Order: sequence, then structure tokens, then C-alpha cells
Amino acid sequence: MAREYIARDPRTGKALRKSRVKDDSDIRALLPSSGPWESIPRSEILRLASGEVGAIDLPRSVGGGFANRGDGIKALSRVLEDDVNIAHEILLECLDDDSISIRTVALESMPSFSLRKHEGLIMCLSDRLMDEAHEVRKEAMISLKKMAPVFPSGCEHVLRRELRHKDIKHRENAFSALKSTSERWSETGCLHIDELIREDDVDLRRRGASILRVLTSKAGAEGWDLIGWCLEDEDADVRRRASRTLVSLASVEPRIAAILVEVAMSDDDAVVRKSAIGALKKLDMESPRVSRMVVDGARDRDYELRKACIGLLSIILSGNELRETAKELLRQETRPDLRKRLLSLSMDLEMDGTEDQKNSFLAPLENVQDDEEIVIEKGIVKEERKGEHHKHELSRPESEGST
Repeated sequence: MAREYIARDPRTGKALRKSRVKDDSDIRALLPSSGPWESIPRSEILRLASGEVGAIDLPRSVGGGFANRGDGIKALSRVLEDDVNIAHEILLECLDDDSISIRTVALESMPSFSLRKHEGLIMCLSDRLMDEAHEVRKEAMISLKKMAPVFPSGCEHVLRRELRHKDIKHRENAFSALKSTSERWSETGCLHIDELIREDDVDLRRRGASILRVLTSKAGAEGWDLIGWCLEDEDADVRRRASRTLVSLASVEPRIAAILVEVAMSDDDAVVRKSAIGALKKLDMESPRVSRMVVDGARDRDYELRKACIGLLSIILSGNELRETAKELLRQETRPDLRKRLLSLSMDLEMDGTEDQKNSFLAPLENVQDDEEIVIEKGIVKEERKGEHHKHELSRPESEGST
């Protein structure tokens, strides 16, 4: 069962959307990498993290060795419930420490501790993403990627800024965080993508369109609108990325997919049309809209689209309607392979086919016996049975006959 936590916006004090942690594996993903911090006795964590002691010896029962202040900071999420407030204050101080290494390790501890107490941490994360030290910014980006899916509304402002960061590493990290967030919170994904696809920066629109695939099956009408808008973008790459959602959409919402496939089929870009062809084959061929799209596609200027649609004609049409449509298409088709296919569709094999094809329509007649044959057959069977009985009487032993 998912575990939920309440947090408050550090700027407004309003309750943030509940965070969602699905299971223990989600919690483990928030933890720092394995190390001595896991073996520190809980009674020693605060003293070590605050710097009251520089290092401690670890018990032999857990492997021995020693732990330093950095290990104590990483272990703050393990403190007893009564010590959470004190641990929270220590972590906030560490996040603003003069030492680069302390700020870095505090960021590593932040995601797991945020589940114990959240207040003020995202504001510190925002500051550390603009830190002068490269090591600190790098760890802050990792923390954002971990925390954004857990606290989507708390990280919304930070994520919005990072998505538009001039540094490509910041931008790539933010889009990775947005993708993970969208998988868990489709409404948050739609909110950001709705803003991104309106940007003048084509890179933002392209990256936003790439995340649409995550939203296809769960975003509903809002997600479908985003796909439709991206399919009308002036940039071909944006349209290509949006068109990759169509096959998946055809499986979950064929009615909407049919509308969007029709848009994509008329696109000038070959890659977009190819995606449309793949989705078209997944649609309900009994739908009048889809049937019309197939017939229209069989007349299209694009060879690949014509080929795919001609291949579907025998599914949506039959009999005279199929033959007449094929004959009409033959008048304008110039490609030899497509002409051959249309020619076969336009023929009535029962009338115009080869002898073997004609004969395949002829079923053998059922053997019906007339009355005379039945009488004769019954007489033969009767005589055969009489002979068998006589033969049996002769073969009986004499002793059996005398008895």
C-alpha cells in the first residue's frame, strides 16, 4: 500500500499535495548509497551529525570500523521519532554550511529525511541548485530527481525553473525528473507540458513532446489535447515525437486515436506519416471513419501510405464494392507492385480467374441415392447377413448340436 505524507509550502505555509511513496523499494531509492551510516547506533546519530564528536567507533557486532560526521548526516533519517525536530534543524544548518563537502552530503541525506519532516528542505534545495560549487549543484540535481516524484507540488516551482535552465545538464536532469513525476502524477506532467509546448524555444517543445508517451494511457482528455497540439507544431521533430504516442493511444482510446491519426496521415513529414500508418493498423476497421481514412489513404501521394492502405482494403471492403474501388484506384496507380495488388483485388475470381481458381469455387455434389439403389443395397446386405448366419451354423461343434 502507498504511504502518504503531508508537507507544507515553506513560502505560503499551505498544505502541499500529499506525497506518495508506493512501497519500500521507493523508500530505498531515496536513501544515500550504502555505507557506515547504516550501522551507527541511533543514540549517536545527532552527536555525530552536529559535529559534537568528530568520529565514533562502530560496534564489532555490525562489522566494526568508524563513522565520521558525513556518515552521521546521512543517517539523520534513522533517528528516533522524538529526535526528528532536532535532526531537521541540524540538516538545515548542514545545507547552508560553509563547507562544500558538508553541503553535498546534506543534499544526499535530504530525500530520505524529507519523509520524516519536509518543511524548508525544498527551499534549501532550490538554493543549492544555484550553488557556486559544481559538486553541490550536481548532488542537488540528483536530489531534485528523487524528490520531484514524491513531492510534485512542492517541487513545482523549482522544476519549472530547472526545465528552462541555460545549462544543458540542469535542463536534462529536470526533464528526467519531470518524466518520473509524470509517470506517477499525470496531472503534474500535463501542467508542465502544457506550458512547455507554448515556448518559443524549440528544444523545450521537443523535450516536452517526448514525455507525452508517459501520459498516453492515463492523462485523459487533457493529455489527448496536448498530443493534438503537438501534432500541429511548426517543428517537424515536435510532431514526430508526438506521433509516437498514436500506437499506444489506439489501444486505450481508439476513437480519439482515429481523429489524431487522420491529422498525422496528412502531415508533410514521412516519419509522422509512418507513425500514423502503424497506429492505423491498430484501429477498428469496422468504423466508418477508419474505412474512409483507408480508402483516402490508398489515393495518397505517399507510396508507403498507399501501400499500407491498399493492403487494408480487403479488410474493410468485400464483393463488388472492393472490386470497383480497386478498379478505380488502378486508373491512377503507377507503381508495379501496387498495380499488381489492385489488379488481384479487382478481379472476380469465380468468373475471371484461372481454371484452378474457378474450380476452387465448385464444391463436389453430395452423393444422393435413389430408391432403387437403396433397395438393391438393402438386399445385398440381407443376403450377406443370411450367408454369415449359415456359415456360423455349420461351424458349431457336434457336441453343441447334440445338446
